[in-house]
Amino acid sequence: MSDDSRDKKLGMGRKITRRDFLDGVAVSVGSSLIGLNALSLEAQESATSIFAPENNPAYYPPAMLGMRGDHDGTFTYAHMLRDGEFWDGAGAPEKLSESYDLVIVGGGISGLSAAHFYRKQAGPNARVLILENHDDFGGHAKRNEFTAGNRLLLANGGTQSIENPSAYSKVSKDLLRELGVETKEFYKDYDQKLYSKLGTACFFDRETFGEDLLVTGMNATPWPEFLRKAPLSETVRRDIARVYTDKTDYFPGLSLQEKRAKLAHMSYADFLTKVCKVSEQALPFFQKFPHDLYGAGIEVISALACYENEDDYDSFTYPGFAGLNLGESELEKEDPYIFHFSDGNSSIARLLIRSLIPGSIPGHTMDDIVTARADYSRLDQDASHVRIRLNSTAVQARHLGPIESAKEVEVAYVRGGKLQSVRAKNCILACFNAMIPYICPELPDKQKDALHYCVKVPLVYTRVAIRNWTPFQSLGIHQIVAPGSYHSHVALDFPVSIGEYKFPSQPDEPMVLFMLRTPCSPGAPRQDQYRAGRIELLQTPFSTFERNIRGQLQRMLGAAGFEAARDVSGITVNRWAHGYSYEYDSFSDAEYSPAERPCVIGRQQFGRISIANSDAGARAYTDCAIDQAYRAVQEISKNS
Repeated sequence: MSDDSRDKKLGMGRKITRRDFLDGVAVSVGSSLIGLNALSLEAQESATSIFAPENNPAYYPPAMLGMRGDHDGTFTYAHMLRDGEFWDGAGAPEKLSESYDLVIVGGGISGLSAAHFYRKQAGPNARVLILENHDDFGGHAKRNEFTAGNRLLLANGGTQSIENPSAYSKVSKDLLRELGVETKEFYKDYDQKLYSKLGTACFFDRETFGEDLLVTGMNATPWPEFLRKAPLSETVRRDIARVYTDKTDYFPGLSLQEKRAKLAHMSYADFLTKVCKVSEQALPFFQKFPHDLYGAGIEVISALACYENEDDYDSFTYPGFAGLNLGESELEKEDPYIFHFSDGNSSIARLLIRSLIPGSIPGHTMDDIVTARADYSRLDQDASHVRIRLNSTAVQARHLGPIESAKEVEVAYVRGGKLQSVRAKNCILACFNAMIPYICPELPDKQKDALHYCVKVPLVYTRVAIRNWTPFQSLGIHQIVAPGSYHSHVALDFPVSIGEYKFPSQPDEPMVLFMLRTPCSPGAPRQDQYRAGRIELLQTPFSTFERNIRGQLQRMLGAAGFEAARDVSGITVNRWAHGYSYEYDSFSDAEYSPAERPCVIGRQQFGRISIANSDAGARAYTDCAIDQAYRAVQEISKNS
């Protein structure tokens, strides 16, 4: 079959998957920025011609399909700044007459939380400007909307969960409570029974395992029986079954502390092959197990980290530890993985927006926030004490005068092709650590080096709306592990019904699938894997994603009646070239004292400039983003 024929059979010609326009009006402004160079900035019209696409009634980013996340335009000027190409022809920024008490760079949960904490401290009349380079607020807490079967379907395009809320700090718990989030409500909202009779399958792809084969019953069927159906050699089947079922103490005579130390300094791949004596031919089955959490494979993640971090989706388990008598893992979660809004933690971002800018999102509760439609035209109004300026890439934050005595900070940014600046008494950089040295080049070299250490994890959260989910029901599964495929995890969405939003609980109803991809370069050092994955992501067109999405679903589910051309209603590829914050691992990273951790050195206050975001805590979790925002606000209180 020719490539064109194969594409046609998969439904590649269907326009719905590339719907970047609503009612014929362009709502993405990112593409308008591509191709502009620094020299063209001075040729733009004056500030009297306001660039404000959000004032168009058709402007509604959550409903856009196609390439989202780090969409085109979000990184154009950041990359020019990184490559030393921006200031050569940019000229001086146009100084706007706007003046603020605080300018925050980054409109994710950390930046929005910083605005919330600052207003509590400085009072409701404090003037705050938030600059966000994306066309939507929330950062990684992105909302995806689909219309399928004449009904609204919601999904998270990034940050998905309030994970383990019982362990949140008092600061984070209090913030959620102030926003009206009562986590106990999720025990009612999350249907823990819907998938109780549906299990996990493993898809063995022909490129990796020699044959396309979907095997159901993973984790439920005894391992020898499950593996008997898999396209694996007898040796590999025997080794995988053995390491899952044996309870051998591979470190006899060692204390608990000594065992943990050994596991901390060997990769999980080495643990399997050198300690458990599993053949290397079995490693492809396990290779991508850490991808969801770490974005890299078993050769660069410590065995201890794998032991201590079970899969949130219960799609797999790490074998080999049963006989080591390690006790409970230090990071064992006390809470079930059920604390999800229907659109993930986008609802937290939306609750913050509702609180910061009255009238921007109607309603009053955690229930009604889910289906409320945000009014983007309200985000950046002159009369508001808090303003959120989307599509605005910060390129400079500098003190006006000597750092020791400066009373103001000037923040320059590009919006609509114009280089402009505003002044503020204080600034919080709630953006990626790696960009801060370019935005604030006056920082000490040691601090810059520490900030650069955070190489964020590239990842893709693909969302696919399908006509119905009867193929999953007929197979008796709700998720698929695909260790060799383009997307390594495929699942029916979290069954959450909140307020007026009702989850599609019947198999004949439309559904949103979650598909995970974490591109990396196996075998290279961990940080280099992330750099290679980022380059791949930014060079991969939507058409390549779509072809792989449709093809993989067809190969996995075709035998159960799925037809990609007929059953796919929409695709949103949430591309996060700079995704998870970098978390330290004992195998890949040096052992730092608390004060010498790169995130601690990197987040030091610099005059009237403070640093927030989850990068500052080296933890890719919402509570970390909130806690770091609180710390940054406490720092700038000294400048009052």
